[in-house]
Amino acid sequence: MGASAVNCTIAVDTMGGDKGPTEFIRGLFYATEELRLDCRFILVGKQRLLERLMKVRKLDVYKDRIKVLNTTEVIGMHEKPIQALKRKKDSSMVRAIELLKDGTADAVVSCGNTGALMAGGTLRMRPLPGVDRPALASIIPSKRKPFVFLDVGANPESTAENLVHNAVLGSNYAKAALGIERPRVALLTIGTEEGKGNSLINKTHGYLDRLNGLINYIGPIEGFQLFEGEVDVVVCDGFVGNIVLKSSEALFSFIGTTIKEEMLRNIKRKIGAALSASAFKSMRVRLSPDQNAGAPLLGLQGNILKSHGSSNYIAIANALRVAREVVTHDMIDSIRSEIQQANQLIQSPAEAATDATAEA
Repeated sequence: MGASAVNCTIAVDTMGGDKGPTEFIRGLFYATEELRLDCRFILVGKQRLLERLMKVRKLDVYKDRIKVLNTTEVIGMHEKPIQALKRKKDSSMVRAIELLKDGTADAVVSCGNTGALMAGGTLRMRPLPGVDRPALASIIPSKRKPFVFLDVGANPESTAENLVHNAVLGSNYAKAALGIERPRVALLTIGTEEGKGNSLINKTHGYLDRLNGLINYIGPIEGFQLFEGEVDVVVCDGFVGNIVLKSSEALFSFIGTTIKEEMLRNIKRKIGAALSASAFKSMRVRLSPDQNAGAPLLGLQGNILKSHGSSNYIAIANALRVAREVVTHDMIDSIRSEIQQANQLIQSPAEAATDATAEA
């Protein structure tokens, strides 16, 4: 069962981000004061520094809900994951994951080394029964409303079974994070005609058609349909997903910079820019990844969320908000049940017969 809001405890790796613990404290302040997150936090990192920063931000008034766990080491962004995990047992990331493992925390949020977080989370929390490999999910803006996109980098070399699992994982995440009762799930490919795409896509499409309503699979979509707002979950492998995600973020940034340059090119445009300031502000908010920061590592027996290493305080606060949502919606219990059903539905008749014989 998931924790209720007030009983939800989030362990925060405060030492892993590019901006350091100061930005985490700003994010925590924003989360408590502006987002009104009614949960508990365990800040993992250098205790004296964190307590001093909390005092500056007047967060000591929340001392009944905010605790600090002292650590002496930090895993750097460019360290090799397995070596770093073995060598730095007292790092903020390792200790935060340990809090999740022993049940002290309900979720972990980190901006640290992605490879180390995925390796540490997978080794310590282990995948859910039936899940071969976990997936990283991201929430992306579109014309109508945001959608869940996965995998964005956890598993670059996927099987058709992995992509079926991604569909189940993404559907459950959309229910928890976006509040969609029956998310529409699509498979990213190069054409919607039957048989279009490589062998992986065609095999996955056949499997997803077998799920018989377990998820709301609406078929394949092409890249130009991504941002139309017609789907709630888009499934792909981690290689394609990571390229699409980073390209999209770069494109959003490029468009914003280009608009700003053109609007400031002469006095007439500057006047127009001043008159349109509120519209541009709304556009920045709508396209900003900060509003839906925090990519969960789905498929594990615990809630682990990865935010960008360069996350600002708003992104950190929203990552904490997303962590609270996935905890309070019992997402892991729902995934556990649906993964088992999905694996049974995509079995070949011969595999099903073998399993039935084994059970007998």
